[in-house]
Amino acid sequence: MSFPWLSVVTFIPLLGALLLLFIDGENKNIIRVTTFIIGIVDFIISIPLFFMFKSGTAEMQFVERIDWIKSFGIEYSMGIDGISLFLVLLTTFSCMVVYLSTWTAIEKSVKEFNIALLVLQTAMIGVFCALDFVLFYFFWELMLIPMYLLIGVWGGARRIYATVKFFIYTMAGSVLMLLAILVLYVEHHAQTGVYSFDILQYHGMVLNPVTQFWLFLAFFVAFAIKVPVWPFHTWLPDAHVEAPTAGSVILAGIMLKMGTYGFLRFAMPIFPEAAHAAVWWISGIALVGIIYGALVAMVQEDVKKLVAYSSVSHLGYVVLGSFAFTVHGIEGSILQMINHGISTGALFLIVGIIYERRHTRLISEFGGLARVMPMFATVFMIVTLSSIALPGTNGFVGEFLILLGVFEANVFYAVLATTGVIFGAVYMLWMFQRVMFGEVTNENNKNLPDMTCREWAYMLPMIVVIFWLGVYPNPVIERMEASVKNLVAVTSRGAVAERKKPPVLAKVVIPDPVKEDN
Repeated sequence: MSFPWLSVVTFIPLLGALLLLFIDGENKNIIRVTTFIIGIVDFIISIPLFFMFKSGTAEMQFVERIDWIKSFGIEYSMGIDGISLFLVLLTTFSCMVVYLSTWTAIEKSVKEFNIALLVLQTAMIGVFCALDFVLFYFFWELMLIPMYLLIGVWGGARRIYATVKFFIYTMAGSVLMLLAILVLYVEHHAQTGVYSFDILQYHGMVLNPVTQFWLFLAFFVAFAIKVPVWPFHTWLPDAHVEAPTAGSVILAGIMLKMGTYGFLRFAMPIFPEAAHAAVWWISGIALVGIIYGALVAMVQEDVKKLVAYSSVSHLGYVVLGSFAFTVHGIEGSILQMINHGISTGALFLIVGIIYERRHTRLISEFGGLARVMPMFATVFMIVTLSSIALPGTNGFVGEFLILLGVFEANVFYAVLATTGVIFGAVYMLWMFQRVMFGEVTNENNKNLPDMTCREWAYMLPMIVVIFWLGVYPNPVIERMEASVKNLVAVTSRGAVAERKKPPVLAKVVIPDPVKEDN
């Protein structure tokens, strides 16, 4: 049996959480050091996945399969392809950075806080690796518990409201998805005579158009809430504003990608006809999110809420590119998931740095910080330029590929999406100008310390990745290319079916009472 790379990467954080149980809660620095070491170890162990990954094949790699509940066809099944590889690496990298950033930010219940972070890391990696519906759903639901605690216990003044809202939204989507999974399970058994929750076996299933439409809609709502796309986004700003910095970084950097990942792994390949039939209204929702998120971000007074609304706009591009059903569009979407995780995660870390010094996030409370904190201003500028997709940074490559892929599918959608790029530059640069430039008018800002060595230690890796993906993204693109082409091929039968039959909704016939009486 080959080395179980994915199981090791997935469960090292959980083992670390168990280890923390035996450490006295008063030894806060020992707990922090232990958590950070666990994060480093997990990231280092995940690096070989990148180098051992075979480009040019769409097959699942590092596959592990063990019978779990055999009578029901439930397996412990793990594997990754070019779509999920970089999301696993993003998770291990981001969590390592987060553990270092929380050193002075959290003083209450440090032991419990770090345990919650480690359990959350295991759940997130598990979601990206699971190839069995039951296993996937287990990890999907497990994420709710630690994130609920992170916001509800260590959050801001309105943390209870934000936590309950986050939980209700996510649970509503999860229940819909569970019902759809059970229907698929029954339908698969009816067609094949085999009980199985193997996700890959559901690709290519023949489903009644009406059934396929409703199942697709259930999956879409579950993932749309997680992204979140407009109009399912209202829980996100509250959750971000009330969450501690670590929670915001993980939420924006990793957890939101689970929705867009779900579209690519489940909704599109399992329900291709329904997905193609829904392109026009999903693209419309994505475009509204791009423009709406940018416009609302433009008028925010709280830096953190501004960054939260920017996520609604940026992830609208990911959804739009995914449902373009082109190689360039989907590659750009996957790359933009990674870019958003790095750039927006870095923005939340930056907000955390100034919040620790001033305990406020209001833009009006700042001004002229570049004079007082020149190194911080430099880092802030780089991350801001990355967020607005300046050429040479990671954001440019992802947005360019998305717009290219959307242009290949629909010129009108591409033109509308381009306006979001302009709005994004406006709200980010305007915010940066008000916070960084001008005179220092607030006495509380005149003696702020510049970045510490610890802050450099967790921001520098982010900056390196920003420039690496901006200058030389080829190693990433070539590893995802085969999987993306396979996904386009699998979903292409939906486009053919759409040309040969009426729309899905046309199959729903309302009975004519007059004819029935006759």
